[in-house]
Amino acid sequence: MTFKIKKNSWPSLPLSEWKDTYETLHRWTQIVGKVRLALEPFVNHWWNSTLYLTSRGLTTSSMSYEDIQLQIDFDFIDHVLIIQTSEGITKKIPLEPRPVANMFQEIMSTLGNIDIFIPIWTTPVEVADRTPFEEDYKHTSYDREYISRIWRILSQSNRILMEFRSRFIGKVSPVHFFWGAFDLAVTRFSGRTAPLHPGAPGLARFVAVEAYSHEVSSCGFWPGGGDIDNPIYYSYAYPEPRGFKESAIKPKEAYYETKLGEFVLPYEVVRKADSPDQILLEFLESTYTAAATTANWNRKTLERTNYADPLF
Repeated sequence: MTFKIKKNSWPSLPLSEWKDTYETLHRWTQIVGKVRLALEPFVNHWWNSTLYLTSRGLTTSSMSYEDIQLQIDFDFIDHVLIIQTSEGITKKIPLEPRPVANMFQEIMSTLGNIDIFIPIWTTPVEVADRTPFEEDYKHTSYDREYISRIWRILSQSNRILMEFRSRFIGKVSPVHFFWGAFDLAVTRFSGRTAPLHPGAPGLARFVAVEAYSHEVSSCGFWPGGGDIDNPIYYSYAYPEPRGFKESAIKPKEAYYETKLGEFVLPYEVVRKADSPDQILLEFLESTYTAAATTANWNRKTLERTNYADPLF
């Protein structure tokens, strides 16, 4: 299905121009994500911990706390954090320049004021600076312009990843936002188990072992960080099959990034393309095909071959 997309739906997002805001928002999403992790029953591959896209931002979706329902939303249009319960309670916390410690304290005190008490582990994960939330007065930035930009990019990426997800009839994850790495991802599974994962920097090994308990082809959007100084789309396989990194993929601007062990397509290539949807889907499909082919997946039983046909 083709949509008419506004020109500003794919804004530029140089990491250097919003790094401080990114680092602050990253920790705020971890606070909220850890609340969800504490409340939700465990689901394979940590799917119980993720956030989801809404028409205004990110949400925990509905969570159970004792005999009530609780939901926490980031509204990136009105720039507020919304806490709602099934008892009809709504509390709003402004999203504005403020220390992580201040945001953490206000979230927890707001929950406490409505008799919701949720202890969480306050150390951030998958970041170099692991100052606990309650002690972090360094990260204070919130630039509305760049929050709007990342939100628009996540929205467009979510739309295309949902299309890509629909083409697979095997086990496949939701399209969800992992607050650990701050990436939007979807993962396809071959159905076979995988060797124990060796672990990843800033991530407890038991987390990685559960996340990669089964053979996968995974892809998504990441704003960058560390040695990657601008946003990218990525695609990888675990375990990485022999010949995967040498596979021919599309578009021509995509390449295998040895620092990450992943195929990468710079966001700028998608943003400037005549048809961003088409070029991104080419990348997602070709890198999945590389993974499934080199790993000998049973593709006939896993893929929808008539996804382009109308259903009605």
